[in-house]
Amino acid sequence: MIKVEWLYWLVGAIFLASAAQMAMDRGNPRRYGSAAFWGLLGASFVYGSWVADKSAPAAPLGVAVLVMIGLAGFGFTGRGTPTGAAPEQRAASAARLGGRLFIPALALPLVALACGTLLKGVHLGGARLPLLQTGSETLLGLGIGTLVALGLALLLTRERNPVAALRSGRGLLEAMGWALLLPQLLAVLGSIFQSAGVGTQIGRITTHFLPDGSKYAAVAVYCLGMALFTIIMGNAFAAFPVMTAAIGWPILVTQLHGSPGVVLAVGMLAGFCGTLVTPMAANFNLVPAALLELKDQYGPIKAQLPTAGALLACNIVIMSLFAF
Repeated sequence: MIKVEWLYWLVGAIFLASAAQMAMDRGNPRRYGSAAFWGLLGASFVYGSWVADKSAPAAPLGVAVLVMIGLAGFGFTGRGTPTGAAPEQRAASAARLGGRLFIPALALPLVALACGTLLKGVHLGGARLPLLQTGSETLLGLGIGTLVALGLALLLTRERNPVAALRSGRGLLEAMGWALLLPQLLAVLGSIFQSAGVGTQIGRITTHFLPDGSKYAAVAVYCLGMALFTIIMGNAFAAFPVMTAAIGWPILVTQLHGSPGVVLAVGMLAGFCGTLVTPMAANFNLVPAALLELKDQYGPIKAQLPTAGALLACNIVIMSLFAF
């Protein structure tokens, strides 16, 4: 049986190998800080297996996260010597390959889909042992699809040295930096808020100030709250349980008899408006700016502000008209 922890170990090994490359890159004045940051992340992927089966304490993982935050926050990480081919070589290679460049990118989701559907019920040798670990078929498919895509990319580019992919990956890690981890950390923050009862407390405060039976005010507060909490958390999925527990369900659905489908769906869309305007949504707003080497790292946010405002207003109107 292919276990999901093998995938975590592989990811951890890649981070550790990248950290070793960073430590040896004399062109990076912050090479040791960068190596420590990504090395701690790689070690966490491996160590997490023992934490998950409760054979090791979780405290070292928390310490590792705090150290990583310190390394990134105090500027101890940075970019090293550029890796990969020169821009002229990449342009020439792209012109030669043309549309075939999309083959590895398309292979990844296809393999993940096949693992999550076709291979989900496959067992080894007719035995009861499944081929892929039960409950993790899609995640394993993503990992297997990545390996398949890597093989296809090496074949298409006629690259005989797989280490070249590792060097390019290290360059991407340095370009994206700490922002790569922000979505995961913010998702954990959303879980903490939910467990701490933040939504319940917000609901009590909101109920106290909202006029009785004022559905339009409640709709506006819910949508604006979804956008605001998404701006704070960087993730509409993390903001959703907080604001829905506070306003969406107890006030709009239970008290004002709004349609649950419309309220919840449009509420999520209102949260996505916050995604457009927050640097906390690093994978949407900061990472593309870093990869494209834009002069203004907040350029995407500035360009998306008018759209976000208009969409938020439309969501408020839509919920007011169709949810009741």
